[in-house]
Amino acid sequence: MARIRDWNEFHTHLEEGKLKEQAARCMDCGIPFCHTGRLISGMASGCPINNLIPEWNDLVYRGLWREALERLHRTNNFPEFTGRVCPAPCEGSCTVGIHTPPVTIKEIECTIIDKGWEAGWVKPEPPVHRSGKKVAVIGSGPAGLSAAAQLNRAGHLVTVFERADRVGGLLMYGIPNMKLDKQKVVQRRVDLLATEGITFLTNTEVGVNYAAEKLRQEFDAVVICTGATKPRDLPIEGRNLKGVHFAMEFLTANTKAVLGNAACPITARDKDVIVIGGGDTGTDCVGTSVRHGCKSVVQVEILPRPPETRQADNPWPEWPKVYRLDYGQEEAAAMFDGDPRVYLTTAKKFVGDEQGRVKAVHTVEIRWKKDAQGRFVPEEIPGTEKIRPTQLVLLAMGFLGPEQTLLEKLGVDRDNRSNVKAEYDRFATSVPGVFAAGDCRRGQSLVVWAFNEGRTAARECDRYLMGRTDLP
Repeated sequence: MARIRDWNEFHTHLEEGKLKEQAARCMDCGIPFCHTGRLISGMASGCPINNLIPEWNDLVYRGLWREALERLHRTNNFPEFTGRVCPAPCEGSCTVGIHTPPVTIKEIECTIIDKGWEAGWVKPEPPVHRSGKKVAVIGSGPAGLSAAAQLNRAGHLVTVFERADRVGGLLMYGIPNMKLDKQKVVQRRVDLLATEGITFLTNTEVGVNYAAEKLRQEFDAVVICTGATKPRDLPIEGRNLKGVHFAMEFLTANTKAVLGNAACPITARDKDVIVIGGGDTGTDCVGTSVRHGCKSVVQVEILPRPPETRQADNPWPEWPKVYRLDYGQEEAAAMFDGDPRVYLTTAKKFVGDEQGRVKAVHTVEIRWKKDAQGRFVPEEIPGTEKIRPTQLVLLAMGFLGPEQTLLEKLGVDRDNRSNVKAEYDRFATSVPGVFAAGDCRRGQSLVVWAFNEGRTAARECDRYLMGRTDLP
């Protein structure tokens, strides 16, 4: 358990011989579903940015690392990010994975780019010619950075607006440092983008301390990449008690503390922690709480425990919906003797002490049944109520969509889920010259889909500005 004693990245690479062995397992099969990037049954199958996986696997097998890096950068602006935090839908659709464990594609990808940085092969590549067109990108998360990188490559003068004090959005403050190092990995790439000519304005929120009208006057085009940052709440009794926080409050405060070498204002030390929500954000809350030195941690999940293996209704090449121990649960299991997740369970109310601080959460087990409209809804199981002691509750139940103030000031249309209305593959909003990409357009999704959308929106923005485009 040495890794939970600090905030350093816990990821380590396989030695080169093992990586070549994995690369050799890639059959160059003729049907490389690994790079198709399609939605099947609502889930990503294959790489959404269409990484040329069989090609760079072969190059790694032959020891041609620099050539492998060149292939990787053709489709992926930031492989050091995806190689660390992407859930790897490519591996879920790997052909070898039909009958044996899939090729360790994500591990090979991460090693390629890390070798590239170490060898000095990753260098600034500013555009040779400038178009004279000015583009504003609002938001410096995954979609914003990829859009900015591509538009800068096309020769436009790109300014990225970020309301936080550091560039990176979700990459900086939404993902803990032990998964993605902020200084060594995120800031390194941001510095390279700045050297290539992109301007970053931090502590600048369009519509608040930078007028939206001024934006339209000063720029030839705008790309909205603000993400889906409105968290799903849990409006039950006791919600306003002290000690009940949204997950992002906790994770952002912790990363700021790590970067500033100060104490986190929301601490899990010596506390019984309840995390409500079973996704990646919930996992990050578990891993962070363990590093704080929590007394215990329980992760409440309303869905059933996934099966150990693929079921008949979840065939390859769909994303395999199977039971996994992610890093946070793995660490909690080692510390507290068991997976911290409890399934088919929901919270009914929070109870506080005399000082107005949460001291317990009442939970109940549920079963899923169809209502009159044929939709699955949760039904409480009588007699399964449980009182769980807690001094810190973290709400990690996902996000409902983008914040609306900026979108209202820009005058863009929204769909019935409050997302920016813009057709996929065109990304143009109802306002001429304004485009949207990432979670603010598609809703909460994977980092790799944000990269896909940022790159493609940049292509369409370039076409709008120049009448044609050479961007992929």
